[in-house]
Amino acid sequence: MTIAAPRIRGRLRLTYVLLLLTVSSGMIDAVSYLGLVHVFTANMTGNVVVLGFATAGAAGFSVPHTATSIACFALGAIGGGRLAGRLAPRSRGRWARASLALEAALVLAAALVAFAMPDDPVRPYLLVALTALAMGMRNATVRKLGVPGITTTTVVTSTLTALAAESPFGGGDGAGGLLRVLAVVALFSGALLGAWLFLDHGMGVPLLVVAVLAGLLAVLASDRD
Repeated sequence: MTIAAPRIRGRLRLTYVLLLLTVSSGMIDAVSYLGLVHVFTANMTGNVVVLGFATAGAAGFSVPHTATSIACFALGAIGGGRLAGRLAPRSRGRWARASLALEAALVLAAALVAFAMPDDPVRPYLLVALTALAMGMRNATVRKLGVPGITTTTVVTSTLTALAAESPFGGGDGAGGLLRVLAVVALFSGALLGAWLFLDHGMGVPLLVVAVLAGLLAVLASDRD
């Protein structure tokens, strides 16, 4: 697969935007899983499994936190769908940038909560709610954007499946293989970076990094794949 120059008239192609968002997904889940009672706020597949663990009474898991994450993610996805319905017919780029700006605002709010409310018992629920809302809205946007090769920025199960099954070893032609590898590497890199920042600096710093990244992408995103 050949990847063209990343910039078009000063803006980033959506393919590159989504790869960078995949990095931020890894960071969000590193922070939420390591710092919020083993809850995912980007990866809902993992969260459904975690909810099963929590419901069974496994130590270190929380039904209320996990249920809050799933519910807020769904609400965010509803909001993302409605935003797409309102803005997508007018301008694909404007719609993507508006969604990214809202995501940046929600994650920035989460970062401020992390910094300002270190010992408040409500803090975990606010962090779960804000980041899950942001990730739900983003997932709805990514799904409706329909960028070839990247249907989600939060999980790589289908990506790994396609990478293997459609490779020459699996009887395919390997088309799109490079982009799929980059998506897997992006999620791994984000989880690594998020975990490192969390372990060294706490929850606020990685959330602030994600918010700044989303804000920059809101300015730079093109309407082209």
